[in-house]
Amino acid sequence: MEVQGKIKLIGETQEFGSNGFRKREVVVTTAEQYPQSIMVEFVQDKTDLLNNFSVGQDVKISINLRGREWTNPQGEVKYFNSIQGWRIENMATAGSPDMPPMPPEEVFQAADNIKTEAEDDLPF
Repeated sequence: MEVQGKIKLIGETQEFGSNGFRKREVVVTTAEQYPQSIMVEFVQDKTDLLNNFSVGQDVKISINLRGREWTNPQGEVKYFNSIQGWRIENMATAGSPDMPPMPPEEVFQAADNIKTEAEDDLPF
């Protein structure tokens, strides 16, 4: 599943308990007739994926829906849902979500390599 929209808020990484559980939240506002502000949480090593993003960017987030059951001290059963992100892509660039854009000098080097390979294929 995916959520697309503009980043409204990126929270700080929070750490819980003695086992080092980490969580970071991002709020994305969808672009539909009735825009929704959707909070997506990234956990553990996925929290670092948000380091390369900022408020105002258009993104696509790959998500998993999570649900859990909890029984309170009075014996009542409650259910909780969460939206967990595992990948985030900048919609303004065509590159990989985990890789920054290629610097111009590397683009030219890549283009030179392609040209050289094409020249090698010529029959004369």
